Amino acid sequence: MKKISHDESRRNSARRRRKVAARHARAGHWTAQPKPMLGSGKVSYEIGANVDATCLGGIAAVHRLVAKLGLVDQINEGLQLLKVHLPYHESDHVLNLAYNVMCGGTRLEDIERLRHDTAYMNALGADLIPDPTTAGDFCRRFGEDDVVELMERINAVRPQLWKGRGRDLLGPIAYIDVDGTLAPTSGQHKAGMDISYKGIWGYTPLIVSLANTKEVLYVVNRPGNVPSHTGAAEWIDRAIDLVAPHAERVCLRGDTDFSLTAHLDRWADKVDFVFGMDASPALKARAETLDDVCWARLERPAAYDPLTDQTREREPNHKQRIVAERGYVNLALNYEDVAEFDYQPGKCRRPYRVVALRKNISKTRGERVLFDEVRYFFYITTRTDLSAAQLVACANDRCDQENVIEQLKNGVAALRVPLYDLVSNWAYMVIAALAWNIKSWFAMMLHRKQDRRDYIRMEFRRFVNSIILIPAMVIRRARSITIRLIGYQPTLDRFFSTWRTIERTGFG
Repeated sequence: MKKISHDESRRNSARRRRKVAARHARAGHWTAQPKPMLGSGKVSYEIGANVDATCLGGIAAVHRLVAKLGLVDQINEGLQLLKVHLPYHESDHVLNLAYNVMCGGTRLEDIERLRHDTAYMNALGADLIPDPTTAGDFCRRFGEDDVVELMERINAVRPQLWKGRGRDLLGPIAYIDVDGTLAPTSGQHKAGMDISYKGIWGYTPLIVSLANTKEVLYVVNRPGNVPSHTGAAEWIDRAIDLVAPHAERVCLRGDTDFSLTAHLDRWADKVDFVFGMDASPALKARAETLDDVCWARLERPAAYDPLTDQTREREPNHKQRIVAERGYVNLALNYEDVAEFDYQPGKCRRPYRVVALRKNISKTRGERVLFDEVRYFFYITTRTDLSAAQLVACANDRCDQENVIEQLKNGVAALRVPLYDLVSNWAYMVIAALAWNIKSWFAMMLHRKQDRRDYIRMEFRRFVNSIILIPAMVIRRARSITIRLIGYQPTLDRFFSTWRTIERTGFG
């Protein structure tokens, strides 16, 4: 089969784009049609003899990036789980599981589909990949130290991107976010699971992520009854050591569970932090004794600009109507005020800046106004470069980590806990989260800065549909692999631009 040049590939992509655009352009000129658009004539199926094709044409570019970053060698050097490589190495197992997720798989059994896709295996340069049972057995070989080693080996390749095309994403301040979440299970034989404070059985993994690039730095699996902050200091320290050498400044963010006062002094010597603080009686008393002149009205920016944003007219608020009709208690925010003062926690050797947020809330039942309620929220920080209002906004931005956690749960399905004990499920979480991280790494290789930010924020399923699920013919030769894309996606121009960037970038 004749090899197609880059220029010809661009022309073919443009030709396909024009053909699709021509179909769409007809949409405004249709007249009433006598029959449905979706019709069917006689259909016949046949199996080709000599051509290998797959719907996963983008996976080869992803694997090329992973290989050039040196992740394959890092995994094989760090993990010693197999006595004999017959025939697979540790990296084969790890990438087999991660690529299953990247190809839309949500469970171990989905690997079976890939094992019978010869074009997919040819695109990876593989004669065969592990089956689902072998993949599960591999996860069960992990001990706790092995899982930690795997995370550190994955982290070892990140600086190559942060020093290169990801440098502008880190910006002047790199934000490390930390939170716990619940990984529920209906299973009854999963060792290490427990019942959470919500009455739900499962595990409570700790998630440490880098807000600037949406990368998951550490996933730590724990029993379901463990509080969010338990053992968090160690992983926060590891994240600081990982990110600090490659960022101008580092700022830690977390909710009230992570204002670990025994560690604040030590962290303050190295980085900044913004943590929520429990509204303790001592802090509430300090806030209530402040003069009125110390408080300033907090004006939050509008969610959108009604003068420039073209939005449809909003539908009536049916939830609010039902609450009023049925006489439920309803809480409505009237206004917010902010103030600040210095406060020294009992386990700290120095005082820190505390910003107090006072919310005035109306409580109603049906049409009757009951009374106004005042609630306090507190944030402890080393940041002096932000006003009180800006600090509240910075703390609230940490909520974006919930989107990363949601993607790990539903987009990536990393928290499905498909195996039988805590450590093996921990290993699976780390490997599946690698698929999410690879998405961020691929985004960093995009040419335009705005595209990098857009793809980093992109939901995982949309990334899979845009970059991975492209029909292609695969020609495997002795020293090269040719992927001939035979389908069209609007993202093909960016895909080719990214692929060429991967090919010409020398990591190291």
